[in-house]
Amino acid sequence: MKLIEAMSRIGVETAFEVLAQARRLEAQGRRIIHLEIGEPDFATPRHIVEAAHQALDEGWTHYGPTLGYPELREAVASDVKQDPRRAGETRARGHRARRQAHPVLLHAGPDRARRRSDLPQPGLPIYESMIRYLGAVPVPMPVVEERGFSFDLDLLRDRINSRTKLLILNSPHNPTGGVIPAADLRAIADLVRERDLMVLSDEIYSRIFYGEPPASIASLPGMLEKTILLDGFSKTYAMTGWRIGYGVMPEWLARRSAS
Repeated sequence: MKLIEAMSRIGVETAFEVLAQARRLEAQGRRIIHLEIGEPDFATPRHIVEAAHQALDEGWTHYGPTLGYPELREAVASDVKQDPRRAGETRARGHRARRQAHPVLLHAGPDRARRRSDLPQPGLPIYESMIRYLGAVPVPMPVVEERGFSFDLDLLRDRINSRTKLLILNSPHNPTGGVIPAADLRAIADLVRERDLMVLSDEIYSRIFYGEPPASIASLPGMLEKTILLDGFSKTYAMTGWRIGYGVMPEWLARRSAS
């Protein structure tokens, strides 16, 4: 049986390949310092584990709503609205936001092969993988060490055009840890605010920082309706294996993504 051609464009997460090799060495008694995946070096807090045990004992082991349990979505929305780095009315939905938002924006209409997405380089491999899978064009945007691993704004201005439908931001950045300065965020917002594109802001590391808290582009004027915010519990609470996260996006996009 032949797989569809698009499957050949899905890249692999090489960090997990290195992790598997590292664990094989650990099983042989070698001492390994893990630098391959973004994972805290502490265990999930005990009270979270105990709450999960209680939920399992109470029978929370079956399918839930596609968009997530309303109680959880309300709690996430409340947390996001109270976060001083973010602002405005929000709609929270499930952890599949990254892979569902991409098709809605890049895999729609007969011109999809010409649609573009600008993404940080280096960056999480799934960004480029999903863009290529959908037949769109990934446009790497190098993060510059001299700018604290933020974008070269002049280069960004040059590369964004009418075919650009998605701009991916990751701040704090994986793997450099760089934070996009507030002034750069304002400049990026000014650049994209009136354009026919969305911003995907991956903020999974937003609570791991040194010094000034990172800002969210969603908090800037006119950007809430143009931003897909990604976050979750993996990094902050050392819950990477739990695979729990969420997306916050305009209601019209949440409805389309869930359909």
